Amino acid sequence: MTDDVSPPASLDDPRLTVMGLFAEAFTGLAAKATAQLAPLGLAGAEFEALLRLARSPDRRLRMTDLTAQTSLTSSGITRVVDRLVDRGLVGREACPTDRRSTYAVITGAGQQLIDSALPGHLELVETWLLGPLDAEQRVQLAAALRLVRDAVQPCATAGADGAGWPVELSVRTPEASAR
Repeated sequence: MTDDVSPPASLDDPRLTVMGLFAEAFTGLAAKATAQLAPLGLAGAEFEALLRLARSPDRRLRMTDLTAQTSLTSSGITRVVDRLVDRGLVGREACPTDRRSTYAVITGAGQQLIDSALPGHLELVETWLLGPLDAEQRVQLAAALRLVRDAVQPCATAGADGAGWPVELSVRTPEASAR
């Protein structure tokens, strides 16, 4: 016989709901991204590293900055970059001003792979992340995520030009896409 015991009131805390929704949304998006990247032979962490490098000034980042911008540890990003170097998608360069630092630099082949992955990735983002939102919600989502990111990972923009990249989050139209 099972006792009908109500869960403690603390389990009804709306903060748990928000965190759960965030985790479920992220997990679902990550699964879709994994399926989208698999035919290109890319793991999610490899795509993230290549994309970060491609969007950085001079298409390079110090390994410490790349670590700060990803969800990986320094040993994890080292393993990812090692795999990308082995595939000829990334190179390593010594930092001319600090012998302790090394740059990861996207190669032409790495840039070509990102260029081929980007249309499908942007379609995925548009369909599953931004598609359900109206223009104002898109702006609010980006602002809220930036606030949370800056609080929990203050070094996430390390190595960037400091200003960040402008993001157009309005509803995409064929005319806007042609620009």
